[in-house]
Parts: sequence; structure tokens; C-alpha cells
Amino acid sequence: MKLNLNTEFKTDILLGFFIASLILANLLGSKITTILGMRVSVGIFFIPILFLVTDIITEVHGKARAKNFFYISISVLLFALIMMYLCIIMPAHEKWLNQEAYEIIFRGSLRMTIASLIAFILSQYHDIWAFQFWKKKTHGKFLWLRNNASTIVSQFIDTTIFMYIAFYHLTPKFTTAFIFSLIIPYWLFKIAFAIIDTPFCYLGVKWLKKDNLQ
Repeated sequence: MKLNLNTEFKTDILLGFFIASLILANLLGSKITTILGMRVSVGIFFIPILFLVTDIITEVHGKARAKNFFYISISVLLFALIMMYLCIIMPAHEKWLNQEAYEIIFRGSLRMTIASLIAFILSQYHDIWAFQFWKKKTHGKFLWLRNNASTIVSQFIDTTIFMYIAFYHLTPKFTTAFIFSLIIPYWLFKIAFAIIDTPFCYLGVKWLKKDNLQ
């Protein structure tokens, strides 16, 4: 059986992973875990995928197509935000006794979704612009440089804005100083992920450009 994986279909696959990673980062990201002795959100496993996909799309299809991913994802996130709020405020059935737990979980996700939306808009806009900027400067060469130069700065923007909006005064210990103690290791982990995923950027670009696989 022949599976026609043309460029457009593969682009749609990447869009699916892009949106799924964005939603999962918001739904699951309120949990803080420890990696190598440092406190990080579990959302760290999804955020690098967003920047990786953006760079692959910008490299193959250009800035305009990457912006389409950006606009579609904003629309999805806004829809999720509205629906999450409506589901929280709807009155619970008298025999359903989990409203308090439901609100604790999803109100946290609601705040994180708002934080993520703002951080996502600013960081992704910068990432797309920076990747295209470095592509022109390098005359289309050194993909590894464009991938990392755009992502590292964009990740700092994303991390700082997201952490502050999502966690400031969430509890009394979430002061500005405490939040920045989370931002730095979280950002450093993101840099590490960005460097590690560089080969995947090359593979993704090659895969997306190769048409009609069997």
C-alpha cells in the first residue's frame, strides 16, 4: 500500500504536533518537578517542540507560512481559554462532588493559558523574525546557527513572561526573586534542549522537503 506523504500533508502533521504541544504545555505545566537538582515545570518537555517546528516551517516554507501556524495556534489557545473558563463557572450537578478539585486544577491551567498566550505571541513572533533575519545574514547557510540563535533569545522571552504571569503570587513564596530563581534554570534547560534538537531540525527540514514517500 502506497502512502502519499506529500509536503502539504507533512506540514499538516507538524501543525498537529505544534498545537498538541501548546495545549499539553498549558494543561500539564502547572506541575513543578526536579531535573538534575533544579526546579522546572513539566511543560519544558513540550515548549522546545514549538520552536523546533517553527524553525522547520520557516526554513522550508518561509516566514508567511510560519505566521499561519502562529495565527492558527493563537486561535486554538483562545478557544481553549474561553471553553475552560465556561466549564469552570458552570454549576456542578448536586451529586457530582469534585467541583472544588476541578476548580483547583483548571483555574491554575486557566491562568497558565493566559500567561502562555501572551508569552507565546511575543516569543514566537520574535523567533520567526529572528530566524528569517539570520537566514538572510547567512545567505541560507548554517541552519544550526539560525536554529539556535533565534531559539535561545526567544526562549528567554517566553520563559520570563510566562513564569511571571503564571506564578507571581500564586502562593506567598512566589515573589519576584523566587520566580527569577525558577526562570534561569528553566531557560538553561531550554537552551540545552535547543542544542540537542539541532539534528532534529536538519532531519525535519530534509523530511519535509522530500516528497512522496512510500
